[in-house]
Amino acid sequence: MDRLREKVRNLLKDGKVAGYLGYIMKDGHPLPHLFTPARPEEVGQAIVAPGDARYPLDKLLQQLAKGYPDATFAVQVRGCDERGLNELYKWGQLDPEKVVLVGVACPQDQADYCECPGPWPSVIDSGNKCKPVLRSQRVDRIDALAGEAAFQEWMSAFNKCVKCYGCRDICPMCFCKECALEHPDLMSTGKVPPDSIFQLVRALHMAGRCIDCGLCEENCPADIPLRVLYKKGNALVKEMFDYDTGSLTTGLSPWKFLGDESTMETKPM
Repeated sequence: MDRLREKVRNLLKDGKVAGYLGYIMKDGHPLPHLFTPARPEEVGQAIVAPGDARYPLDKLLQQLAKGYPDATFAVQVRGCDERGLNELYKWGQLDPEKVVLVGVACPQDQADYCECPGPWPSVIDSGNKCKPVLRSQRVDRIDALAGEAAFQEWMSAFNKCVKCYGCRDICPMCFCKECALEHPDLMSTGKVPPDSIFQLVRALHMAGRCIDCGLCEENCPADIPLRVLYKKGNALVKEMFDYDTGSLTTGLSPWKFLGDESTMETKPM
């Protein structure tokens, strides 16, 4: 904790960042907070987010970057958060030259809970590396089911959906200006549960983009096992394209290519 606070204090004092997006305790709850040079005394209240503090700091950072495009910000990251930043860099949503990492390694119980193969970032300012979880038992259980049994299990889960958009709204990787899940020609309205295509369309969007933070599943009021679905999607992308989501060493996402060209521009409708 002291090492993390000292790093943040120096970044703000030396003018290397316009602010640090981290966590602070307010009324007994760990909440996201932007620490700035204008209030240096607040750095003493900066905390490492516990495992139950689940906020999409990557998503909040995107909003900061849009409001202050010339500013550099520091942000607290775990392994999944850094994977998210790496994907956002590739998709042109953030400039890596304007992001400074303040890294937190997850404890073993958090890594086990998330079944995380990379529970620490490239920069560690708090905590120590634990043992990664290289295989998901939850995915293995689904894979072991016969085709019809797996189909029925997923349909049962999808039928619990209330179309609240909580999974999309909290996801740091949902940055489309227009969402297919709200398109009237693709999604029917006024139906609960919604058409099963709702979850399937989002799963296609998440394949090769999901950074396995688990926020969607934790935010789902119907307890749909979304994390299992997206873990499987990423595994298929790895198998088909040899692409590791969130890694800077595997190039651009396969979904960024059209023939021999790729583009980050959105064509006008």
